[in-house]
Amino acid sequence: MRKRWTESRRKREKRIDETLYLSGSRRGAVLKEEVWYEGEQLVKYSLAYINSRLCSADDGRVLGYDNSHDHHHRHFMGRTEDIEFDNYESLMKRFEAELRELWRLEDEKKH
Repeated sequence: MRKRWTESRRKREKRIDETLYLSGSRRGAVLKEEVWYEGEQLVKYSLAYINSRLCSADDGRVLGYDNSHDHHHRHFMGRTEDIEFDNYESLMKRFEAELRELWRLEDEKKH
């Protein structure tokens, strides 16, 4: 028996929608994470470190990952490159490691 269109279509649900406004030496910078699912399948994500004092291109996005435009890609200081995507957990770990390194380098420049 054929399912009706409304039964077979899964609803897209945003399960993570976090925005952190940074303070201290990174005051004005923002960390954003958004993740959408259809059922149990991840369908869309966006991770971003935004700091317009460091990067005026790409709406201030210093570092980011997303899968908009039907492909997985990385943003860095106004440039984009395609990436291999294994799973969201490993991508999040990569983003966090890169972010820690960026912040370490930022802190070194200040001292």
